[in-house]
Amino acid sequence: MFGSSFVAVLRRRRHDTVLPVLILLIAVLAGIVEPRFWAPDNLLNLARQIVPLLILSVGQAFALISGGLDLSLAAVMSVCGVGGVLTMNRFGIPAGIGFMLLTGLGIGLASGSIIAYFRATPLVVTLGMLSVAQAGALILSNGTPIYDVPSSYAQFIGFDSIAGIPLSIWIAATTTLCGGFLLSRTIFGRYVYAIGSSSSAAAKSGINIALYTALVYGVSGLCAGIGAVVLTAWVGSAQPIAAPDITLQSLAAIVLGGVALTGGRGSMLQVILGVTMLGMLSNVMNMIGVSSYYQTLVIGIVIIIAVVLDRLRRTTAD
Repeated sequence: MFGSSFVAVLRRRRHDTVLPVLILLIAVLAGIVEPRFWAPDNLLNLARQIVPLLILSVGQAFALISGGLDLSLAAVMSVCGVGGVLTMNRFGIPAGIGFMLLTGLGIGLASGSIIAYFRATPLVVTLGMLSVAQAGALILSNGTPIYDVPSSYAQFIGFDSIAGIPLSIWIAATTTLCGGFLLSRTIFGRYVYAIGSSSSAAAKSGINIALYTALVYGVSGLCAGIGAVVLTAWVGSAQPIAAPDITLQSLAAIVLGGVALTGGRGSMLQVILGVTMLGMLSNVMNMIGVSSYYQTLVIGIVIIIAVVLDRLRRTTAD
C-alpha cells in the first residue's frame, strides 16, 4: 500500500513539473527565434497583456474548484466597464470604479444564488447570465464603444508605475495573492475544495452549500469587475463586447495549469502557470507575425490539449 501511494505521489509530481519545464522551453526557443523576446520592454508588455486574463482566471478558478464554471465573465466585464465609465463621467472616478466592482459582485452573487438555491446547472445559469449582461452592455452603450474615458483614470490605472512596475500588474498580483490566500488559508477556501470534491459529503458535514456556492460566484463576478477596471483604463475605452474570447481562454489556462475540470483540486500557482503559458504563446506568435486566424487555431488546440491533460491527471490520481 505504501509503495503504491509513493508511486502515485511521484506521478503527480511528474505531471506538476511538465508545464514549468514546457514554459521554460518555449521561452528559450522564443529567445532563439526572436531575440527581442527577452528584451525588458517586451517582458513588461507580456506582463501587461496577461493582466486581464489572469484576473478573470482567478475568479474562474474558484468556480471550477467548487465543481462549477462561469461562462459569463467576459459579458460581465463588458457591462461593468460600460456602466462604470458612464458613472465616472457623471459622478466621478471613485463612483465609476465602485460601480464596476459592485456590479460584478452583484451579478456573480445573483448567478451563484440561482445555482445554489434552485439547484440549477452552472453551465445553463452562467450562459443565461452571459446573455443578460451582454444585452445590458449593448443597451447602455447603444451598441458602440465609449471612448470618453477620463484621462487621469486611464493614465493612473493603465500606464502609471510603482517601483517601475505598472499599476495594472500590481492590481493583478494583489488579486491573485488574495485569491490564493482565500483558497489555502481560510475556512471559506477549505469549504470550496470540499464542495468541489463532493457536495453531498460537504452537506453531510454541516457546510452550508447554498451560501458558499453563492459566495464562490460572487468572487468570480468581483474578479470580472476588477478586470473591467484594468481593461477600460488600459485600452482607453469601454467596449460593449470586450475580449469575447477571454472566458474560454481562462478555462483553457487554468485547466492547462492543472486545476481539475471536475472540481476539488487546484491552486493559484497552477492558474499563474497556465495563464503565463497562453500569454507567452500569444506574445511569441505576435512577434513572429503569425496571423490572428492561426492564433485562434492554436488557442483551440491548447484548449483540447488542456482537456486531455486533465483527463490524464485524473487517471493518474485514480
